[in-house]
Amino acid sequence: MDLQGGCFCGAVRYEVKGGIFNSTLCHCTDCRRISGAPALAWFSARRADFRYTKGEPARFSSSEQVLRGFCPQCGTTLTFEDGRWPEELDITNCSLDDPNAVPPGDHTFVRSRLHWVKLADGLPEYPSTRSAGPGT
Repeated sequence: MDLQGGCFCGAVRYEVKGGIFNSTLCHCTDCRRISGAPALAWFSARRADFRYTKGEPARFSSSEQVLRGFCPQCGTTLTFEDGRWPEELDITNCSLDDPNAVPPGDHTFVRSRLHWVKLADGLPEYPSTRSAGPGT
């Protein structure tokens, strides 16, 4: 897969070449607050398959072992890095030039979902992380 994307103002651009995995719509409180939206769509790629083609994001630690990347000019949320999985990088679907290219495959952290968000897309739902399983 060959994907391109970047921030709202164009100061930061990236490309992903290779396979992607773990496409999700995350309902956790942190993702909602970071994006200012009711949920945030992410997908994962191997770090080796990702590169910035223009500019560099700013980063901050939102929790232990987690760095979130964003455009230092316009603030667009771009990436999520977890020190427990150093070989992978999570990228926001809607920072892609074509967000339809990577639709979510499931919902994570639905235990934190806003009550007024109704899920009717038939995708699998996980109370927390996908790895924790459907009942946790």
